[in-house]
Amino acid sequence: MDSGFWADVIGITHAVFVLFVVGGLALILAGWAAAWEWTQNRVFRFAHLAAIGFVVIQQWMGAWCPLTLWENELRRKEGVAGYEVEFIEYWLNALLYYSAPSWVFTAVYTAFGLMVAAAFVYCPPRKKLPTGDN
Repeated sequence: MDSGFWADVIGITHAVFVLFVVGGLALILAGWAAAWEWTQNRVFRFAHLAAIGFVVIQQWMGAWCPLTLWENELRRKEGVAGYEVEFIEYWLNALLYYSAPSWVFTAVYTAFGLMVAAAFVYCPPRKKLPTGDN
């Protein structure tokens, strides 16, 4: 398979990661209010916290997202200078990449990370979920 295909796969993976981080918080809060047990699962919650923690740390360090670097390298191998050649590439670019100063991203990622941490504290995961056999 060609580099363009793998770049698309990485782009889709990137979109899924973003959806997990952003949508995960929304589901955690909704799940806490609606008593959805799966949103209190420790593995899910720690994975979610680790995901946004990784994003915040890399942003504070001034590092690029490894998925972005890998995707861009594969696109360069295909001779593509940007995301304008294919439908999937265009929409992934429109959804994931914005033009703003770096400090804006640092502030947004940090604020979101703090919201996830607050949800972890105020809506904590449960050590053992109730079985419903009461």
